[in-house]
Amino acid sequence: MARQDGRAARLGFGLFEREAALDAAEEALDLLTGLAQEAPAPSPPAPVPAPRDSRVVPLRSARSAADAPRPVEPPAAQGGVLVYAAPAGLGKTTLLAEIRRRAVARGCTVLSARGGDQEQRVAFHVARQLLQPQLAHASDAELRERLGSWYDIVGPALGLRAATAGSPPDPQGLRDGLDWILTHLAVRRAPLVVVLDDAHWADPESLGWLSSFAPRADDLPMLLVVAYRPDELPEEGAEFTGRRSGQRPHGLAPLTADAVAQLVRDRIGAHADDAFCRDFWTVTSGNPFETVELAAKVRDRGLDPTADGAHELRDLAAALKGSGLVHRIERLGTATMRFAWACAVLGTEISPSLAGALAGLGDEAVADCAERLREARILADTGTADGPLEFVHPLVAGTIYRAIPDAIRVAFHGQAAWCVIDAGLGPAAAARHLLETHPEGDAWVVTQLRAAARENLRAGAPDAARRHLARALREPPTADARAAVLFELSSASLLTEPATTVNQLRAALEEPISDQALRHGIVYRLSQVLAHSDRLVEASELLERETRQTTDPRSRLRMQAERFMWDALRSDEPESPARSRRLATLADRLTGRDLTERYIIGLRAWDATLRAEPAAVALRHAERALEGGLSWADESRGFEVPVLVALTHLYADRPGRAEELFAAGTAEFEKQGWRGAHLSFAYTLLGYIRFRRGRLMEAEDFARAGLRLAERVGPRTPALWYATGVMIEVLLARGRTEEAERVARDHDFGEPFPATVTIPDCETVHAELLLATGRAEDAVAALADIGRRLEPRGKRNPSCSPWQLHLALAEAATGSPARALATAESALARARQYGAPSAIGQALRVTAEVTDGAERIKLLEESVDWLDQSPAAYELARSLVALGAALRRTERHAEAADHLYRGLETAQDCGADGLVDEARAELAAAGLRPRALHTADGHSLTVRERAAARASVRGLDPAAALGVDATTAARLLSAVYRKLGTDRSGLAHAFGDTGEPRTEAEKPKPADPAE
Repeated sequence: MARQDGRAARLGFGLFEREAALDAAEEALDLLTGLAQEAPAPSPPAPVPAPRDSRVVPLRSARSAADAPRPVEPPAAQGGVLVYAAPAGLGKTTLLAEIRRRAVARGCTVLSARGGDQEQRVAFHVARQLLQPQLAHASDAELRERLGSWYDIVGPALGLRAATAGSPPDPQGLRDGLDWILTHLAVRRAPLVVVLDDAHWADPESLGWLSSFAPRADDLPMLLVVAYRPDELPEEGAEFTGRRSGQRPHGLAPLTADAVAQLVRDRIGAHADDAFCRDFWTVTSGNPFETVELAAKVRDRGLDPTADGAHELRDLAAALKGSGLVHRIERLGTATMRFAWACAVLGTEISPSLAGALAGLGDEAVADCAERLREARILADTGTADGPLEFVHPLVAGTIYRAIPDAIRVAFHGQAAWCVIDAGLGPAAAARHLLETHPEGDAWVVTQLRAAARENLRAGAPDAARRHLARALREPPTADARAAVLFELSSASLLTEPATTVNQLRAALEEPISDQALRHGIVYRLSQVLAHSDRLVEASELLERETRQTTDPRSRLRMQAERFMWDALRSDEPESPARSRRLATLADRLTGRDLTERYIIGLRAWDATLRAEPAAVALRHAERALEGGLSWADESRGFEVPVLVALTHLYADRPGRAEELFAAGTAEFEKQGWRGAHLSFAYTLLGYIRFRRGRLMEAEDFARAGLRLAERVGPRTPALWYATGVMIEVLLARGRTEEAERVARDHDFGEPFPATVTIPDCETVHAELLLATGRAEDAVAALADIGRRLEPRGKRNPSCSPWQLHLALAEAATGSPARALATAESALARARQYGAPSAIGQALRVTAEVTDGAERIKLLEESVDWLDQSPAAYELARSLVALGAALRRTERHAEAADHLYRGLETAQDCGADGLVDEARAELAAAGLRPRALHTADGHSLTVRERAAARASVRGLDPAAALGVDATTAARLLSAVYRKLGTDRSGLAHAFGDTGEPRTEAEKPKPADPAE
């Protein structure tokens, strides 16, 4: 597409001296539409005569194909961001209008929005302007189909559906949904141009979203065009300042004297003389808005554009702004002035009927006043008599708004709220007006603000909800309602201001509360916030006090459950064994009839795991807790207990079952729009499960996804600690120690650790990193400190807190072999007590590593036997390689080769690159060449594996059923355990009711972390 003649096009739109700004837009549109380097079509090659026989080859046909002319491919479309920053009146709006026109002429889809001075505190006002027109015409069924799982998350924010009851999405989840919609529009409606004018007045929710989305525009067929006043842009728009990207926004300078002269002669007449034009430029200072408006005034007045008439320019210019504009409106009559005030209070896209109701005017009077204001160039001529009203420029609207006497302006906002509610526009639309009123103890105001807060909170705008509720408190509410308002305010502050939330909830508890359900809800929420703020002791003490005071037995039981949970996470609990006994006694007599009882039973399962009670006991309680269902996305409950129940299965060698539970929980989080800390935890712990199964490459993918989400949540948060810890553990297993150390350094991973970070134990991971990087003495000190804290609490299971195993290795590295052996044997005894094959096998390997002589080989052989009965592929590979290396050192090369080859293949399947290198080195030291590796299918059972598993489930001897020796049968079953994610005791469950193993495709799937 050829470019238009620039000056001719610009003059028609009053764009004087904007060549540079428009050239930048032209270049961006060229890149977007693939026209940046349009090449002429190549001349067709000369015809080549066919050879008369195969022995004669024409000279032309013998040329290289590279020498032949080729069609020139146009460059691929490229998106980006185009930003203009200039003070008021310098023509940003006119410039953007021209860019929109040119984009449409090129066949682009254009989305437009404009910030408004009066709408800054209306959440998603700009987002709705951009996206609602693209979706509003669709039926509800069509919207559900187009938006999929995002329908319930983004629908309320975009005004496409009413907010419903339930837990609201978090702001990050909502942004992800808006990202998804805009990305799909960019792909489906390409090329796409998104234009945002007056970004400095955009609502924080929309501006923050577009700022975070802006870097993606480079990778999409989309151009994002933004204009703003640089001295008024809030922090949410920092992306558009160029401070981060290094691309400075384009500025717009005032018009020169020559440009003003040309504009004057275009608008007034070619006979305008030089002196008049020079005075015109002096009066307007080259401001395009003032120049155009003053030219219109001169033309309307019929002023002679000569030096003799120039003295009147200053008086005419004074009427364009400030008090001069106000006096001009006053001369139009009282009714017109009130109507102008009403329009200024309502903001942009003004409904004539709403403005009339606010000004107290009938339909005829509204039409008359609107026409007078158009004639006076106060309101813009939109071309439609019944359409929304607009001011000719925000400067005019701002001047009129500020000119309204204070008392009248406040009264107008109060009346506007009533009019908005009467018009059926809802509390959220009325709330921005109520924020401008003075507190008067009006219960109706409190009701509307609370309703608006609920709408905004459910739409994913907690900051807006917080503003409304804070204003409701100043009204103030009645004594009975104050506690409820404080409780609702805490819900809006929960994710962003935990310290403030604690104060609000404590204040709520001090109010006289007649509704006991409300009081209990406040207590549950306060204990939750205290716990998540690393104040577990306060959470426990609060629940203890309230438990003694409540008279309702079910509420008392729930408070006990909450206290059991937070006490379980405390590192300084003084009576941990006594609590465990109380918990066991209580859980054993509960039936699981409601969620509270199931939570207590689930906590009993986790307590049994921590204390290394037999794994079968822990699993029995975990399955009891799951029988009635556990919700992961119940905002009033938290997701801790469902997570603990899933991890109970993991540590008891049922990682397949744990992954099913996590997949279901992740789906709940995503459906709810919880894509911040909750989803980070889910992805991180899914990665941890894959790590425990030995699927290290998959574990790394999930851990990285969790880490990316946690980085958005904020520094030194529990979500970031979990994600960093799992990432380090996976990298160490893969043999990438330097990268693990870099991740720890980049995320300040070290002491002090948050008290709630215990799953998996990040402190143990930190000590493991110290050991891997040669700081064994530091590792001994850190691990000994962990032991001093965990031992009195009875937390002795090496499967979930392997501090003793790492301590034994660290003690051996610091020259304390006897102490190392004693530590390892203690861990082994606890692992045998717990009974999970993977825990026993790992403890045996560590014990072997700190043992010398023939006993070392016996321990490693037993370790391999146990790990063959577990789903822990990586631990099996480690023991196989260790056993092979020990056998090689005793000259038993044939046996060593068998274990090393098998360990090498298992490590390769796991993605344990460092262990692969170690196995290859051992084979080379034995004079053996590593044979070609056979890549195993990590998911599907072979025919023989399936037959061995089926025989085992039926109680038959797999070796006899398949006609193989016991070793072969054991290895077949070992592969089954690893692929299905279970040990022998869970094999029947893994096979399902049909008697056939459920394939990976049939099991619930976690979301792809790359999406």
